[in-house]
Amino acid sequence: MDVKTDVLIIGSGIAALQAALLLEEHFQVQIVTKSSLYMSSSYRAQGGIAAVTSEKDHIEHHIADTLKAGEYHHEKKHVTTLIEDGTKIMQKYLKTGLPIDRHVDGKPALGLEGAHSHHRILHAGGDRTGQIFIDYLLHKLSPKTKVNCYEMAYELLRNTDGDCIGALTKGQKGITRYLAHHVILATGGAGALYSSTSNYPTNTGDGIALAFRAGAAISDMEFMQFHPSLLWCENEAKGLVSEAVRGAGGIFVDAQRQPIMTGLHAQLDLAPRHITALALFKKRAAGEETFIDITNIQNFEVKFPTIAQLCYDNQVYLQDGLIPVAPGSHFLMGGVIADDKGRTTIPNLYAVGEVACTGVHGANRLASNSLLEGITFGQRMAQFIIQHGCHQKNFTHDHHQCAEIMPSLFSKQQLQQYMMQFLGIVRNVNDLQHFIQQLPSLQSLLYTNLKGLEQAELELFMMHVVATLMAHAAITRTETRGAHIRTDKLEMDAHWASRWIIFSQGQMKVRNSLYEYHQTRGNAQAIF
Repeated sequence: MDVKTDVLIIGSGIAALQAALLLEEHFQVQIVTKSSLYMSSSYRAQGGIAAVTSEKDHIEHHIADTLKAGEYHHEKKHVTTLIEDGTKIMQKYLKTGLPIDRHVDGKPALGLEGAHSHHRILHAGGDRTGQIFIDYLLHKLSPKTKVNCYEMAYELLRNTDGDCIGALTKGQKGITRYLAHHVILATGGAGALYSSTSNYPTNTGDGIALAFRAGAAISDMEFMQFHPSLLWCENEAKGLVSEAVRGAGGIFVDAQRQPIMTGLHAQLDLAPRHITALALFKKRAAGEETFIDITNIQNFEVKFPTIAQLCYDNQVYLQDGLIPVAPGSHFLMGGVIADDKGRTTIPNLYAVGEVACTGVHGANRLASNSLLEGITFGQRMAQFIIQHGCHQKNFTHDHHQCAEIMPSLFSKQQLQQYMMQFLGIVRNVNDLQHFIQQLPSLQSLLYTNLKGLEQAELELFMMHVVATLMAHAAITRTETRGAHIRTDKLEMDAHWASRWIIFSQGQMKVRNSLYEYHQTRGNAQAIF
């Protein structure tokens, strides 16, 4: 079945919906999502949105916090765009009815989270910010935008000029071929590649795998952020315990209620996530249990209703004042290289949100910058597409020659366990070499024939594409930087400062810039 539209959006999180709201006023828009509208990381987000809305705060402080948390591995101009434009967008939302939490005097109730120098986190419904924001956007979305749930995109289509012109999806009705002037990847991250994760099981990095196989450039795949506090019961992760809990006074402790984060300064419990996650990892590796002590937080169930319900559902009783936690995969800083308008290295293909790598998160994302990224770059991308219009005339599909047979793959459970073991919080060269030897080659993954596969088989294949990209990037960056911690190279190396590991057309290169540049009329411009 063929479906023709102006704009195809693959994914349904905050970035996708922010873009769709603007685009539907001008174009026909189709949204394709692998699961339901309520299974995105955005919808699940307990934390808030970081934005400068207080007179005591300043945009320059927010920029500085973002750069420091990410170990200065950023595209700095895009960080400035994120903070400046994001602040303006959020201030507009506050004026137009977004139901955020406020004090009795009407002022926003600003929270504090890890590595932030000021209280600047906007919350809604306590720990239900993502849910409330997504519901708010869905309420505004008109019926003109067609939403297709439970369809998995498994191949991007390019025309004879090399432009992206659509995608193939597989769902309950079989295979659908979407043809569009503009194709947007908003598929989220890849946390579900790990056995311990805060992500939904559907977050398997499909958009990155799609873009890689289509020939788009990918970067920063070694930087997976591990959140220090996932609810840990019956030897598995049950869900996220937001950083806002520590912002409200919770502290990491061991089974004897002794503080874990001690030594440097009073707020070390709110250090960047790679520091706190590593500290808890070391405790647990030594056989000790780890907890968040919430005895200093009054009215916990009122402030954090989602977390409280999650605890009760798993027989964790808050009267004890201790929530058992362990680290797990949370957010991928890498992805499809995109500029501040979402443009990738393939014409008419865009990437936005966690699937994209714009250089705003560096080597370790600052807490609550993710929802801000989605709304900011979702808006900028939509504005660019509106200005550009729909001018594609060549919809002749250039059939990609995929003659390779399916390589040997791990089972899903095996892959998740190996990812946690070999590409977890700490890595070393021997484990990485051993893992890479067992993974398919990049070339074989690029040209594997996917014809006739069921959705579960397609998903497992996509997971192996992403895992292979991550493993090759991790072994190549021979240093510790941010979320990428190498036990054999424990320090940052000046040689690796401002260097990016790029995958494109099945090849890997190390470059001194996230973008390739050429000279046009005397101005440096990114090639897109």
